[in-house]
Amino acid sequence: MVTVATGGIWVICAMATAGVVARPFRWPEAVWALGGAILLLLLGLLPFDSAMSAVGRGTDVYLFLIGMMLLSEVAREHGLFDWVAATAALHARGSSPRLFALVYATGIVTTTFLSNDATAVVLTPAVYAAVRRAKAEPLPLLFACALIANAASFVLPISNPANLVLYGGHMPPLGQWFASFALPSAAAIGVTFVGLRWVERHRIAGSCASHVEREPLSRGGRIALAGLVATAALLLGVSAADIELGLPTALAGIATMMLVSALTRTSPLTAIRSVSWSVLPLVAGLFMLVAALEQTGVVTRIADALSAASRDPEWASAVAGSVLAIASNAVNNLPAGLVASLAVTQAHPPQLVVDGLLIGVDLGPNLSITGSLATILWLQAIRREGEDVGFWDFLKVGAVTMPPALIAALGARLLVG
Repeated sequence: MVTVATGGIWVICAMATAGVVARPFRWPEAVWALGGAILLLLLGLLPFDSAMSAVGRGTDVYLFLIGMMLLSEVAREHGLFDWVAATAALHARGSSPRLFALVYATGIVTTTFLSNDATAVVLTPAVYAAVRRAKAEPLPLLFACALIANAASFVLPISNPANLVLYGGHMPPLGQWFASFALPSAAAIGVTFVGLRWVERHRIAGSCASHVEREPLSRGGRIALAGLVATAALLLGVSAADIELGLPTALAGIATMMLVSALTRTSPLTAIRSVSWSVLPLVAGLFMLVAALEQTGVVTRIADALSAASRDPEWASAVAGSVLAIASNAVNNLPAGLVASLAVTQAHPPQLVVDGLLIGVDLGPNLSITGSLATILWLQAIRREGEDVGFWDFLKVGAVTMPPALIAALGARLLVG
């Protein structure tokens, strides 16, 4: 029987989620997530202690995002990503299909070592600038940034904050990660490329400008690049040692920012002001909404379903990953991943099932524009450049690219055992 309190929680959470998705009045997503959480607190539907505990669960994610956003903004400010995108345009040698492939490859590297949010926030505007100079059709290349941000987001544990959420900050050792996800990642990346290349074949066909102006990489850009490489190496080591990623990422971001500022005699405030700080309250608000839903027993029901299904781990992995992939588009993959993480903690399903869930929460958001934080950030980035993609326009691309990639990745995970 559904009580009044339970019904109220479901309604408020649904309205808050709809606000995050639709952004009525063009208010930021964080307003709707936090607004729903505050309303739950005011109505006594979410105890204050539970809300603060929920916010605390996200500490590692906040630190990870802070570090990555600082690294990305320093690199952007000193022209590193513009230089990379212009280099890709030069190597395209006037071929739009080759430019598409090079941008996609750049997105793979950026997502793998800097996270999908970096691809969305920093690489996207740099690609747009290079595309404009190359006089190519922008949308196929912008879609490439959006889709590879999710398709490559389980190459490494550091490639997506949702990985931290699903595993509760306790990531598998790096060797185990590669054994589980190397083949599924390759399948997701490859199938997504083929699908997007086919969908956009008409807009990609033809030529683009072969001579693109590329400024020499500045001193600050070179230092930022060294900082990014050092950070990637640090995080690989930290991940291999099974240490939480948030604090090392934040410290690396701060250190790189201060070093670049000191050696180039520029103010770090520029990078600090450019960071999308609203992402942090958005994540905190989503975590509080999940805490409220947890009180309704929904997590226990999901845990029971996982326990029952886990008698056949292969079937459970495929079904659980597929269901979570779809759910991530309905409520965003961060809260969906958190609910799944709580259910996993209760149910203790086989590792194969947990890995299927991770593939679903990372790759599933390629279906719709609201599926992941990275895609929301990508949309904000292209809007600043004068472009826009509606919900249905993105869905038309996602419906062709995401399901085959999800099937391929889940199937590849079953193959490796």
